[in-house]
Amino acid sequence: MNDDDLCKLDLAEAARRLQRREVSSVELTHALLRRIEGLDGALRSYATVTPDLALAQARRADDEIARGEIRGPLHGVPVATKDLCDTAGIATAAGMAIHKNHVPQRDATVVARLSAAGAVLLGKLQMTEGAMSTHHPSIAPPVNPWGEALWPGVSSSGSGVATAACLCFGSLGSDTLGSIRFPSAMNGLTGLKPTWGRVSRAGVFPLAESLDHIGPMTRSAADAAAILGAIAGSDADDPTALQAAVPDYLAGIDNGVRGLRIGIDSSFNKAGADEDMVRASAEACKVLAQLGAVVRDVVFPSPDEVARDAVLLCAIEAATAHEATYPARAAEYGPVFAAFLDTGRNVDASTVVKIRKRRAEFSGRLAALFQDIDVLIVPALNRAGLTLAELARKVADPSQARYARVRFTSPFDMSGSPALVLPGGKTAEGLPVGFQMIGRHLDEALLLRAGHAYQQATEWHRRRPPI
Repeated sequence: MNDDDLCKLDLAEAARRLQRREVSSVELTHALLRRIEGLDGALRSYATVTPDLALAQARRADDEIARGEIRGPLHGVPVATKDLCDTAGIATAAGMAIHKNHVPQRDATVVARLSAAGAVLLGKLQMTEGAMSTHHPSIAPPVNPWGEALWPGVSSSGSGVATAACLCFGSLGSDTLGSIRFPSAMNGLTGLKPTWGRVSRAGVFPLAESLDHIGPMTRSAADAAAILGAIAGSDADDPTALQAAVPDYLAGIDNGVRGLRIGIDSSFNKAGADEDMVRASAEACKVLAQLGAVVRDVVFPSPDEVARDAVLLCAIEAATAHEATYPARAAEYGPVFAAFLDTGRNVDASTVVKIRKRRAEFSGRLAALFQDIDVLIVPALNRAGLTLAELARKVADPSQARYARVRFTSPFDMSGSPALVLPGGKTAEGLPVGFQMIGRHLDEALLLRAGHAYQQATEWHRRRPPI
């Protein structure tokens, strides 16, 4: 196979070929490094490429596989991680000029677990400043491989671009208001925001501690299952990480969806999303019904208030996360992120208490909804094929535009619910359209099984950008 064919394999197929010794990890790593060198000058998805480390890990993986010492489905597979996950001896800037020379002494837990699973680290992926909505003025943003005029999604923009452009077999992103799901939808990927606490945040630069989630961004649900299985679990270095046992997410992934109860609130979806997004959600329900699932109409608790609360709570917690350097070194921050931190610093205690109350009430209503269904289907965001020009266009109420974008994502950060984005269609221009499957807390195995069943019956996740 040539380099392009190798790089465009999905993670699961690359793993099978590695374990059958039809290809070596060194071959895969060299192919990806050459593709990165050839394409990423224009795409700008990587903040740092680590060829020496990657090839050393690849050689070790090949030696172990040759001895029959298979660590699991990531063994020898080249991946990358968002540049807010600490990596020992490798700069971790979190998209910030102020941290461009920060070199951690130890790996974040998720990075250490990828290494323990035998994965090969190709490098660190570019991101927005502090994991919020804009890139620092000193950083040229990643370019969506489906078209340079398109929004690449934030804040895990580099993770979305690199994975879609086949510059890695999978990546890690983080999600606070939608930052795994936005770039996954915009780049035609499968992205999983796990239950809050399912994955340790130790060694991960925070945006908003009570909203931050770490999860996989991949080209299929099965690939996401493989990565989640490696990084999930309790952690002595993160007391907020959940103690629940980690299942084998791949073990039952082929069990289908017969009898699964799928909920959809068509009125809610139509009120907030464009026709492409509404169609993808409705068509997904039809496919799942044909596979044996039972589709039910439900009434989703209004997320409008909690979506607004999520943005403000994020600002409050971000201001706390940056209090050592902001406002003391405000000149080193970009203007948009600085203004966001100022918003958080000026919120009174009474407002915080009211946000916490509304958050708990919404989470309770959502949990009650899941007594009658197993999976909820909603759009991935309000607009498919969103362009940079549309984002830059001045509107009468910029805050309203922001809330509209996070209306389908931030409520599930507030509730801590697992959410899986899947490619589910295309626009008239051929651009990716995504939808979300939402589940109960710690029901990632069920979401991944449902997502896999959908992908076995459709081809949307197999589409690649024209590069």
